[in-house]
Amino acid sequence: MAKLTMFFGVLLIVISVGFWMATGRTEMATLHPAGVGLILLVSGSLANSEDAKKRMLWMHIAVTFGLIGFLITGIRAVVTAVHGSAAIAADPLAFDERAVVALVCLVFVALCVRSFIAARRARLV
Repeated sequence: MAKLTMFFGVLLIVISVGFWMATGRTEMATLHPAGVGLILLVSGSLANSEDAKKRMLWMHIAVTFGLIGFLITGIRAVVTAVHGSAAIAADPLAFDERAVVALVCLVFVALCVRSFIAARRARLV
């Protein structure tokens, strides 16, 4: 799971930098998901350990930041969508980035939860 966390961290950084380049390098807010990606990357590399306690700690930190990333970008995307097509048309790249980042974070969190449940079941057996 640590390597998957690092993959999602790199993916968020690439998405963030890609949208930043697409906006003409003027919108610094498009780089915020890169911060979450960097945290996932660092957490994943620290979780890549033989020590189960250390791995568990860093994976829980990573999934917490993934959930925060999902909630922040997801809520902002929903608020923009609720305001209607005029709000989306005003800044379509920002809406697209929020939607993509929210989806990536949601997939990451879902995979982590599935992995945590499987690890818990394995310990109980």
